[in-house]
Amino acid sequence: MEKLIVPGSASRILAKNLSLEIKATVATMEIERFPDGECHVRIDISKETKEVIIIQSTHPDDKIVELFLLQDALREAERIVTIAPYYGYARQDKKFLDGEAVGARKMAELIQEGCDEFVTVDPHKKEIMNFFDIPASYCSAVPLIAEHIKEKDIDMVIAPDEGALGMAEEAAKIIGCGYDYFEKKRLSGKEVKMEMKKMSIHGNILIIDDIISTGGTMVKAIKNIKRQGAKKIFAACTHGLFVGKAIERMKKAGCDEILATDTVESNYSRISVAPAIAKVLGDK
Repeated sequence: MEKLIVPGSASRILAKNLSLEIKATVATMEIERFPDGECHVRIDISKETKEVIIIQSTHPDDKIVELFLLQDALREAERIVTIAPYYGYARQDKKFLDGEAVGARKMAELIQEGCDEFVTVDPHKKEIMNFFDIPASYCSAVPLIAEHIKEKDIDMVIAPDEGALGMAEEAAKIIGCGYDYFEKKRLSGKEVKMEMKKMSIHGNILIIDDIISTGGTMVKAIKNIKRQGAKKIFAACTHGLFVGKAIERMKKAGCDEILATDTVESNYSRISVAPAIAKVLGDK
């Protein structure tokens, strides 16, 4: 079955990397914005193309609209797989207060209207995959991150909170070192205390998380680790949003190197998740 990869403007680099992994053609296409901000897409597709793979992270919001237009332009394809390397709104997986929208659920409802299968990478909470009524799966970037950073002689992997503990444990097994995590204790509405759970800090430290957004949690972890005598500190994540001055704040706190994958493309996208996505697609 001939496959065609259709890259959204948020995921062009990853689309190229994936095409090399699965030996698929990248579509010739146009994506442009009108003066009023509305999006226009046009894709060259032959009648012989049976399976189309759209790859587009759903962040920021304008990329979501672009994804829906790509799906509509390809609606005559026999089979459409949508890959959202970074799944925007994944953190809104339930109502925290009355009257709130469940963003992760609504996104799933809208995305699945335009495709036959869905794939993402390291969703913030695995439970959000249950919002899909079509086949939906995810892959992990942790093995790729761990293999990439092994050469840095990492002595310990730290999760900045309990939610990332599984990532830290998985990375530590691959690297061959210990792992730990910070326990957050809220002292007031604005003040949070972070404490280690098991062991003391030594040597080169990797802090790993699924998302770095404003960098607030990472900055607290970096400062704490620095105070405890770490030699070098590496911060890694799957999805590097790096909002505002996140990078500047992390470096100022004492981070020696910042690494992210190409789920959200930036100057810090040093690791491609294409091999992990290709493996998921190959298992189908």
